[in-house]
Amino acid sequence: MTTTEFVGDEAGKVTALRGHQVELRMEHGHPTFVPVPGTAFEMAADLVLLALGFTGPERGSMLDHLGVAYDQRGNVARDDNWQTANERVFCCGDMGRGQSLIVWAIAEGRSCAASVDRFLMGDTLLPTPVEPTSMALR
Repeated sequence: MTTTEFVGDEAGKVTALRGHQVELRMEHGHPTFVPVPGTAFEMAADLVLLALGFTGPERGSMLDHLGVAYDQRGNVARDDNWQTANERVFCCGDMGRGQSLIVWAIAEGRSCAASVDRFLMGDTLLPTPVEPTSMALR
């Protein structure tokens, strides 16, 4: 599926997204996503988070509101517990590591989940496959 349009209200807040199904075809020797006729849809939405590879964290209202800090490379700074400058906000994957492989994001997500569990419950039984690579808040 692909999103083709965001729909907003008079105040500029997102209310829905529009899109359609796609299929992968080879065109001119390159893989191309082609719309599937008759598959258009509209889906209600309150919040849309864009996950754009290799662009870094989008600085602005959400991150500013959360009170996170940034490291020297422009990623969200985190400590050895995956916590940001706001102790109630945790960070893993590309947001803290920078652009990398999906396997790192998965491993960091699992380790970060263990830290969140420990923060909320006092202890955890969840696995911690990796340690944070950016310790800018130490």
